[in-house]
Amino acid sequence: MIPFAEIKVFGGTAHPALVKEICDYLGVPPGSLQVDQFSDGECHVQILENVRGADVYVIQPTNPPAENLLELLLLVDAFKRSSAERITAVIPYFAYARQERKDKPRVPISAKLVADLIVAAGADRVLTMDLHAPAIQGFFNVPVDHLYAMPVFIRQIERWNLPDLTIVSPDAGGVERARMYAKRCKAELAIIDKRRSAPNVAESVQVIGDVEGRHCVITDDIVDTAGTLSGAVKALQAAGAASVRGCFTHPVLSGQAIERLMDSPITGIAVTNTIPLDETRRSCEKIEVLSVAPLLGEAIRRTHTNSSISSLFV
Repeated sequence: MIPFAEIKVFGGTAHPALVKEICDYLGVPPGSLQVDQFSDGECHVQILENVRGADVYVIQPTNPPAENLLELLLLVDAFKRSSAERITAVIPYFAYARQERKDKPRVPISAKLVADLIVAAGADRVLTMDLHAPAIQGFFNVPVDHLYAMPVFIRQIERWNLPDLTIVSPDAGGVERARMYAKRCKAELAIIDKRRSAPNVAESVQVIGDVEGRHCVITDDIVDTAGTLSGAVKALQAAGAASVRGCFTHPVLSGQAIERLMDSPITGIAVTNTIPLDETRRSCEKIEVLSVAPLLGEAIRRTHTNSSISSLFV
């Protein structure tokens, strides 16, 4: 039934440039909707075209401000009440994912709460990329397609053409991701032994693995304040690394991230466009933005035709 339904792709206001790229890849026009505010600041949305019986894809990263998440929920609810046949929430960056377990007394599990909200709003399935913890897929009671930006970064690493390559995990939690990169790149693997004294505050202790005279690439899902990155670069340089670069899917880049990046001896970092970057961040000479629109677009196309997308997961 779904392959013969009309595909309609809509985008919220969080990342219109990515929505356009994905629509161009698919060869479909962006759906027509209105998103504005009431005079008191409340979000108001309205679908401006018929979606009855359609296969609808709503593209909206949920990076701050929180209105981006609320807008996604309202859009999904509007499509549900407009009798769309199937609603897929395409969330390039799934925010509130860093509290995915109760690791301290009296804290929320925000990732589970957000997942419940999206399902309660009416989403029939979710398409997302590089979750902070893969287990978050299990928080949803609908199918989740979890893509990885690794194919995009592998091509970038190949373009860098680095001899004596070592892939570095910035902490123990990212070892599995780094191991996948190292295997694909036929590179060595190293790990930063990190201690975190408070949220967004990290201290790199030592490097596990031999990086002396080697060109290192740090891989992680998020670069936020760049504190972890700065500490990792210092630790790698102290261990004799020839050069250090980074590949990060979600460029949150909050607080003093740009200043830390510019002050760091790191050669540069590659990030994707799951989150829109303002002009200041885009103009940083150490940041190279890679597009994941073709990857997301192909996943949407295969989902619409009920084709396998497993080859896009790695």
